[in-house]
Amino acid sequence: MTRNHYILKGKKLKKVSLLEWALWFEIGEHRIVKQENVGKKHRVSTVFLGIDHNFSNQGPELLFETMVFAEGEPENNDTYRYSTYEQAERGHEKVVKSLKKL
Repeated sequence: MTRNHYILKGKKLKKVSLLEWALWFEIGEHRIVKQENVGKKHRVSTVFLGIDHNFSNQGPELLFETMVFAEGEPENNDTYRYSTYEQAERGHEKVVKSLKKL
């Protein structure tokens, strides 16, 4: 299956060729939606992936990802995926809020 490639123009998706995607991704920093530490144990990172990570081939493309990194637990990273920048922002905040309640 061929996957579409996207870059961000502000908070909007732009479909591009594989070469344009690779060159854009090489820079890296602009892929970060938000990253923050929560307490002393958790780091929450939300990034733009640029390639669909919905491997079921059903439903919308999943182009953004939030991961929770817990100190001392490298193999137990919670992962959440989203279709839009706005969903990723809301998802990030939801994860941070839930961790703050712990």
